[in-house]
Amino acid sequence: MKILAIGDIFGECGVEHVSMVLRSLKIDEDIDFCIANGENTSGTGMTVSDYDKLYDAGVDAFTMGNHTFGKKDIFKILENETNIVRPANFPDGTPGVGSRVLKCKNKKIGIINIMGRVDISISLDCPFRTIDREIEKIKPLCDFIVVDFHAEATSEKKAMMFYLDSRVSVLYGTHTHVQTADETVTKSGMGYITDLGMTGAEDSVLGVKKEIILKRFINALPQKFEYAYSRAVLCGAVFEIDETTHKCVCVKRICVR
Repeated sequence: MKILAIGDIFGECGVEHVSMVLRSLKIDEDIDFCIANGENTSGTGMTVSDYDKLYDAGVDAFTMGNHTFGKKDIFKILENETNIVRPANFPDGTPGVGSRVLKCKNKKIGIINIMGRVDISISLDCPFRTIDREIEKIKPLCDFIVVDFHAEATSEKKAMMFYLDSRVSVLYGTHTHVQTADETVTKSGMGYITDLGMTGAEDSVLGVKKEIILKRFINALPQKFEYAYSRAVLCGAVFEIDETTHKCVCVKRICVR
């Protein structure tokens, strides 16, 4: 089974690009199931319109992150849709769930979303203790588990790699919007990459107009963010899972322009 994980989809440019290229990409790469990080689809947060566009384009499941609640539409999405998870280590009582089990072909895929705490300006429960709880909850219900670790620090993501090795089939990072070149399959058969990268305007700084970010760095003055719109790139990775052992046997980074 091949699972495509798409890095943070940023803004209108990213949503439109996914709508244009995803179906052919799924055919070309023989993809069975597609998971995308959607917390930036509407800049900060997700609207119902962008959810619908991406689902219609071929995204099967969505994970989120620190901007989960950036748009009020998310409350309706979390209430009505069964293919979306938000970080499991949000405080108790937060709308939505941090893990789900979804079916694909004859397999049950467990999906967990977790968020780091290093340089993240949200009060969160410990991601390591939280992931223990979520794995214990869904492991009896699924064939294998995929984890999106939405975190800033590469050290925290690498630590999670060692913590989860042999316990899940796939672990990938999101949030930094920069694709890393460290994709690997561990000895125990877990597929890993520190960050999938961003899906959005290539001529930008993490999806924002470069001129604005340059002024911010050079003058050290606040600047209103404006989202870039230019030639786009879809960044992510394809994880191939052995359908008998449920171990990852291959990880392939992708960038589709």
